[in-house]
Amino acid sequence: MPMMPEGKTIAEMQKEVDSYIGQFKEGYFSPLAMLARLTEELGELAREVNHYYGEKPKKASEEDKTMEQEIGDMLFVLICLANSLQIDLSEAHDLVMHKFQTRDKDRWTKKEKGEQNQ
Repeated sequence: MPMMPEGKTIAEMQKEVDSYIGQFKEGYFSPLAMLARLTEELGELAREVNHYYGEKPKKASEEDKTMEQEIGDMLFVLICLANSLQIDLSEAHDLVMHKFQTRDKDRWTKKEKGEQNQ
């Protein structure tokens, strides 16, 4: 499964979403409305994860969605939120990776050289 559709960069995805939203008079929703949408999409993803990995099987009448679709929905709304707040997601990613590589560098047990990825 590809990590980024068609090899798009995060910056390209942000521009693509901005172009899509820019064609509508309404523009971006308010940050609070987008946070509510993001929460809604997270609930839908949680439901899918619960169907696949939890104890709650899907009802026969329920629409067949995939986790890929639900994560895509979350990504779209997250990009909308970032764009509306003029946040560069690549820079946000770099900030959080720096935090993990410094503050949290010794938090978990590191694999030995040659140890298989799991």
